[in-house]
Amino acid sequence: MSDSPRPTGDDPLAVALANASLLGIGYLFLGRRGLAVVTGLVTLVLAVLLASVVQAVWFEIIVVLWWAALIAHGWTLAARGPVRRRRRLIAAATALPVLLTVGVLRFDASGIEEATAKARGSGDCARALAAQRRVWFGQRVADAPLAARGNETVQACRRIAAAEDKLAAALSGDVNALRAGFHGLTRVLADLPGHEEMVRTVLDGFLRRLPAGKPCATAAITDELLLRRARGNVLDGATAIVPQTAPAALVRCGDDTMTAEDWASARMRYQQMLDEYPGHGLRGKAEDGVERATLAGELAQVRALLGERFGDQPEYCSEPAKYSGAAPYGKGTNRAFFAGDDEYTGRLPGTWRTTDIAKAVLVVCVDEREYGKVAQTCPYTGAGTGVTYVTFRKIAVPVKAYELRTGKRVADRELQIGGRSCPSSFSYSSVPGLGSSPPSKKYVKPSTADIRAAFGSLITR
Repeated sequence: MSDSPRPTGDDPLAVALANASLLGIGYLFLGRRGLAVVTGLVTLVLAVLLASVVQAVWFEIIVVLWWAALIAHGWTLAARGPVRRRRRLIAAATALPVLLTVGVLRFDASGIEEATAKARGSGDCARALAAQRRVWFGQRVADAPLAARGNETVQACRRIAAAEDKLAAALSGDVNALRAGFHGLTRVLADLPGHEEMVRTVLDGFLRRLPAGKPCATAAITDELLLRRARGNVLDGATAIVPQTAPAALVRCGDDTMTAEDWASARMRYQQMLDEYPGHGLRGKAEDGVERATLAGELAQVRALLGERFGDQPEYCSEPAKYSGAAPYGKGTNRAFFAGDDEYTGRLPGTWRTTDIAKAVLVVCVDEREYGKVAQTCPYTGAGTGVTYVTFRKIAVPVKAYELRTGKRVADRELQIGGRSCPSSFSYSSVPGLGSSPPSKKYVKPSTADIRAAFGSLITR
């Protein structure tokens, strides 16, 4: 096998026209089989690169130049040989179908690109992807730049779909998913220009789903949208929905957190609504919410302090807190919540005391009793002990009283409880080894009236 030219020339037009098929047939006319194989392989490699790697106009120009070079080279090698009509027909029969196929493929690719462009313009990724599924290898070779633009749309739609999934997850209040969704859409706008309407469609779909099912989730989303920095793209329009959605979401979120007894969060949401939307029609409800959350939080703190023991008394007695919903300490009967020793307070009238701190005016911390003032000293004769004098003393009860409304201390003193003294007899216990002498002092025996008289100075004014 030899690639040297034939001794006689060949029809230049036939050879050139045969080479226009890009299949190297013109070289076969000249007997250059090796050259035909090599140029055919080069053509194949160029076609693969054009369809899948270098889908650019400049590379398309290189392929066209290669096509022109094959035609010119075939004409030159033919060396002005005689006209061969039969070979011209064969050449035309090979070249024209190739050229017609390329033309048809380019026309079809143009139609696909037009459909894709319309889908891009209307923001319809589904239609764009459906159009791009019609693209095959031949169209990518025939019109690589158009195929490349279609590839960008496919890539954009896939990235937009991933961002849309993140935004759907964000409806549960997942702020990280919301950020990821917006980041994905932002990158599409930056990396793949021309897909703004597709991004806008996804954004509008997300915004139409607001408010979300849970008010606190909506509040979290609107908070995040307000924090977004404007970037001069279609995503900046997301903040427009915040004033329409956030006020109701904040109030309803406050209501939900109140139900969950998260008083601090409830108050924060109500207050946020007042701070950010002071003229809104829900202002009155938010103000009421702030008050209710504040009172509930204060009451919860008071109850916690009364439940925490520090020694024999609750922590409230050393670190009092206010409950603004309580009635003020003033004239009349001031109902009290008694904490600490209840030996005597349990005998007070029901109208003076309560076990429900929410109904109290005072919190009275009662310490253990002590010997108070002398009431009376009386002589007693014991068996074998002679005369012993026993002093009866009032019951001294140290108390601290706090106005619940303010948490301020209004009393810190010893109450002196009187009672009967010097009974005709009383029993006592002897201590082994120390004899059986009666005690030198004893408490008086108070009546209910005596206890009431002592505590009355605190309760009634």
